[in-house]
Amino acid sequence: MLVTCRKLLAELKRFAQQRAGNVALTFALATFPVIGGVGAAIDFSHANSVKSAMQVALDSTALMLAKNAASMSSDQLQTSATNYFKALFTRPEATNVTVTATYVASAGSSVVISSSANVPTAIMGIVGYHNIAVTASSTAKWGSNRLRVALVLDNTGSMAESGKIAALITATNNLLTQLKDAASVNGDVYVSIVPFVKDVNIDSSNWNSNYIYWGTAAQDTGLTDNNSWDANNGKCSVGSSSKRSQCVAQSTCSISGYTTQNSCTSAGICSNPGETTSYSCTSNKACSKPQYTSRTFCQSNGGIWAYGTWTTGVWAAATWTPDNHNTWTGCVMDRGNSTAPDAVNNYDTNAGQPSTGIPSSLYPAEQYSACPSAAVMPLNYNWTSMTSLVNSMSPNGNTNQAIGLQLGWMSLVGGGPFPTPPAMDSNYQYSQIIILLTDGLNTQDRWYTSQSSIDAREQLTCNNIKAANITLYTIQVNTGGDPTSTLLQNCASSSDKFFLLTSASQIVATFNAIGTNLTKLRVAQ
Repeated sequence: MLVTCRKLLAELKRFAQQRAGNVALTFALATFPVIGGVGAAIDFSHANSVKSAMQVALDSTALMLAKNAASMSSDQLQTSATNYFKALFTRPEATNVTVTATYVASAGSSVVISSSANVPTAIMGIVGYHNIAVTASSTAKWGSNRLRVALVLDNTGSMAESGKIAALITATNNLLTQLKDAASVNGDVYVSIVPFVKDVNIDSSNWNSNYIYWGTAAQDTGLTDNNSWDANNGKCSVGSSSKRSQCVAQSTCSISGYTTQNSCTSAGICSNPGETTSYSCTSNKACSKPQYTSRTFCQSNGGIWAYGTWTTGVWAAATWTPDNHNTWTGCVMDRGNSTAPDAVNNYDTNAGQPSTGIPSSLYPAEQYSACPSAAVMPLNYNWTSMTSLVNSMSPNGNTNQAIGLQLGWMSLVGGGPFPTPPAMDSNYQYSQIIILLTDGLNTQDRWYTSQSSIDAREQLTCNNIKAANITLYTIQVNTGGDPTSTLLQNCASSSDKFFLLTSASQIVATFNAIGTNLTKLRVAQ
């Protein structure tokens, strides 16, 4: 377009330099630049109108091709681009229309569609310019924002009601399909799954891992933690006690009346009746028949006159032997101290790494009877395995959203039962997401059965997650008339990321809406 203008100006300059001719001819020629300028404006305006129509058609074509571009050959992509574009670009005056399509898989995926055409001029032809060339291009980009999504899913007993667990399984499988389809290549989307109840199953095959707290002598000096796995799973050498604290109470003294090891081993019995100390027993002679107090009567009546023998009390301690850790069923409780959270480090509310030297940072094992049937799955893109896990979920146990949320966060950063995720590629932007779904209010954790106490710990976790720039969706499935959860409302990253559902069927629609939002395409021109 700039070249055309320059040529027109050059022609006008040559006209201005002419000196021959009469006044009438000069006047006639003077009108030529005016007519040329008006004509150029009309022709360029028309060309711009054609270019605008071309841009709209290219944008639509790029978006349409983005759905299947990764699976097309170059020839298929080119053919599809030409067909889509020509169906949308309806400007018959444009000639020599060309369309070029290119798929690029670098720092995400993109389709670049370019087009060129000639637009005939209506007036500029009088100065030798019969066409104006127009060009445009459009780029549809996707996958430059990679996703890492943690699904924290309620598997408690109340999920058996009103078809909720079945709806959750369907909704989760649908969401996994959406996320799978959004990935152009492996690694574009990673997903972890954390089913939770009061505890979380981190897989019993991890029993020998150093991030688990058992309450062994190495972890619990003096073995004072009677709430630990080792203290509650084992056998007693005396009787049938099922707990270490009960077993210890079964210990006995060889001398009746003594109930502690100290008092027992400090006591004793003399073979000579009447002597009550070790010194008097072994220093005084007496008759073996206590009714005789003199040597003569003792010996004449068949007794033995001699020094006494002192027998010290013997303490028979009951021995508690913990079960082999490989019999553990896989569940862990909230991280912290035995009887309360760690008020300094607050490991139940953050993603701090477990350390063998800090027992409160470890995940305490529990032989929980309602341990979820589905164990956690770390970040991965094995869609078949994820589907199998989701299909195995079944409802049982009480509600502790907080432990599910903490482990969901840990799955994104790695640590404990989760391997370190692949490093983030600087060529991409990453979105980290946690989706928490629950149908009930908190009822029990490692330390509390008070909802307010559990909620207070969970709110700290939510605050920490959002401060780490992780987007948190919260979903309350309220089919039983519970109050709307203020906790879940406050935990969500924003008000539009909290969902209050009143029927199981809404779980499917909500997961679909979240999935659509996460996988949205954008056009860059």
